[in-house]
Amino acid sequence: MTDEPAPPRRAGVDPKLLEILVCPATHGPLEYDSAAGELISRKAGLAYPIRDGIPIMLVSEARQLRDAP
Repeated sequence: MTDEPAPPRRAGVDPKLLEILVCPATHGPLEYDSAAGELISRKAGLAYPIRDGIPIMLVSEARQLRDAP
């Protein structure tokens, strides 16, 4: 056994939660990107981070998507 800490786990998003969450900028739907651990708003061109299993639904914390219109 080693005393090394376990790597951080990427928690998924509860499908029920994803049904009720909307983009705070557009009030449009969000998509879950499991690879990046983010909630994507295609309409706003933003990706909202998920930290410790909690979606951070602040426009100021979102990153701009590169392929946004």
